[in-house]
Amino acid sequence: MKKKDVSKTEELNSEKILNTASRVIDIEINGLTSVRNKLGESFVKSVYKIVNSQGRVIICGMGKSGIIGKKIAASLASTGTPSFSMHPGEAFHGDLGMVHPSDIFVAISNSGETEELLKLLPFLRDNGNCVIAITKNKNSTLGLNSWATIEIAVPEEACPHQLAPTASTTATLAVGDALTVALMELRRFTPENFARFHPGGSLGRRLLSKVKDEMLALPIPFLNPTSSFTEIVSSISQGKLGFVIVNNGKTKDYSVITDGDLRRAMEHYGTDVFSIKAHDIASVMPHTVSHSASMEHAYSLMDIHKIGFLLVVDNEELVGVLKK
Repeated sequence: MKKKDVSKTEELNSEKILNTASRVIDIEINGLTSVRNKLGESFVKSVYKIVNSQGRVIICGMGKSGIIGKKIAASLASTGTPSFSMHPGEAFHGDLGMVHPSDIFVAISNSGETEELLKLLPFLRDNGNCVIAITKNKNSTLGLNSWATIEIAVPEEACPHQLAPTASTTATLAVGDALTVALMELRRFTPENFARFHPGGSLGRRLLSKVKDEMLALPIPFLNPTSSFTEIVSSISQGKLGFVIVNNGKTKDYSVITDGDLRRAMEHYGTDVFSIKAHDIASVMPHTVSHSASMEHAYSLMDIHKIGFLLVVDNEELVGVLKK
């Protein structure tokens, strides 16, 4: 099939698209720099207020701010700060019943004049809630009626018409991440803590699962020390593990042959390779791990020794194998 030539117009359009993408990213980087330079006492006060609170953090915003708020709430909740997002419209029609006086209410509004948020302020004041505003204008109605205001003013939006929230929503997201990480550090939040809230993720599996939960249990293919080269190749191919275990005839005495050992044997012995036996190329004293060890410990062992599998033992008896 003949390759289609790229027209001059397409080349020009591609260049324009890349220029636009670069301009957008540059504008957003500039916006983030501007917000970073404005961080100060209000941000610090907000972090300490949250970390010392007995309540939850409720994130509320309308439109794009609400979408960003959902992500901030999710990040906080998964890193040790109880949090959830609330839609201001739903709040005004009954969901305010979920707001406890001890809760901290984080209101996100770029303008600081979002009507749906401002309607909630009388209730929050009467309920005794601490309100933290995230807005570009500290002198807005929201800013003036909040306990603290974190400014997210950016020099310009990336939108050519200055209408669609772009740089400002990126700045809001970054401020949310900054709050999250600052709180994690104050709480001394550890990977083990993170795993408790993410048991289904890869980190949760590593930290919470035991080797016995993930290992391949016996029976698995074994060879004896006098097995031929052909038998070794056949056993590794059939087992689909990349290695085979050699039982040396004694309890708790095992060695292994990997597919790497086979390649090295072929290079070393040449045409005489078919005359060798398993004991000639087996690696003695293979690395082992207890069946009750954590997956994190097992992965660490494999990383330290630069290997892809471990033999699993229970009171020194072989009970299975574990592969990365």
